[in-house]
Amino acid sequence: MNFGPLRRLYHWTLGWASRPAGTWALFVLAFAESSFFPIPPDVLLIALALGLPRKAWWFAGVCTVGSVLGGMAGYGIGMLLEDFGRWLLGVVSNEETFARVKQKFDENTFVAVALAGFTPIPYKVFTIAAGIFRVDFATFVVASLVSRGVRFYLEAVLLHFWGAQAREFLEKRFEWITIIGAIVLVGGFLAIKYLF
Repeated sequence: MNFGPLRRLYHWTLGWASRPAGTWALFVLAFAESSFFPIPPDVLLIALALGLPRKAWWFAGVCTVGSVLGGMAGYGIGMLLEDFGRWLLGVVSNEETFARVKQKFDENTFVAVALAGFTPIPYKVFTIAAGIFRVDFATFVVASLVSRGVRFYLEAVLLHFWGAQAREFLEKRFEWITIIGAIVLVGGFLAIKYLF
């Protein structure tokens, strides 16, 4: 497998760390991923923080705000455009999974949203479903803020203190980390489709 193009993309992404547009790109990606886009913002957050470790906290904040606002947009899609929301969910899940998500909301909305916001489970499924099922909006927002904030700031802590070592580790093992990242991403979608 040729990882040359991916490695070039990685170095190109690192170059965005010192550009104002890099922060905006992170915000847009975090927003989009929470409502419809399949690629998690962690990829760009990590690359930007590796490129400029002293700004890791800032990047985590931008990512958190973008993600929570995107989650609110996902909620709006589910609530106001229910047919479209159901169609989007059908791409990554099935009716049985959809029913289980509803059950998780009924059991504990905060925990359901928080788990989806922190783990590799596709958060967008829960944001859109939350709107369709009209879960309590305040609970949804607080759970999103807590879980997404903890996730992104935890990454920022690691990158702030060990950014240079992390960058060296990543560059030496880029191919393996790329494969593992792809497996985790696909695993999150499979978990929501078959196991959740």
